Amino acid sequence: MATYVMLTTLTEEGRKTIKQNPRRIKEVNKEVEAMGAKILAQYSLLGPYDFVNILEAPDNTTIAKVAMELGSRGTLQTMTMAAMTLDEFIGSI
Repeated sequence: MATYVMLTTLTEEGRKTIKQNPRRIKEVNKEVEAMGAKILAQYSLLGPYDFVNILEAPDNTTIAKVAMELGSRGTLQTMTMAAMTLDEFIGSI
């Protein structure tokens, strides 16, 4: 499984949704897992991004599907990056 970092920014609509129903975040997590990705860690942030998620997925196609599905809802925007452990990076050099 490949590892990905997803930075998320809520839209105005997304902020309204979370304020009205904070548990929606965990509901979305279940939807992400149903699409084939696994959330390894999730943090709420202060700054230009609202959340950072560390995910595992079998491939780029799966994580692209997750990002497109979430983004198409109009409640958030994502920036997703492939990641590797330091050992994997050092081994690739």
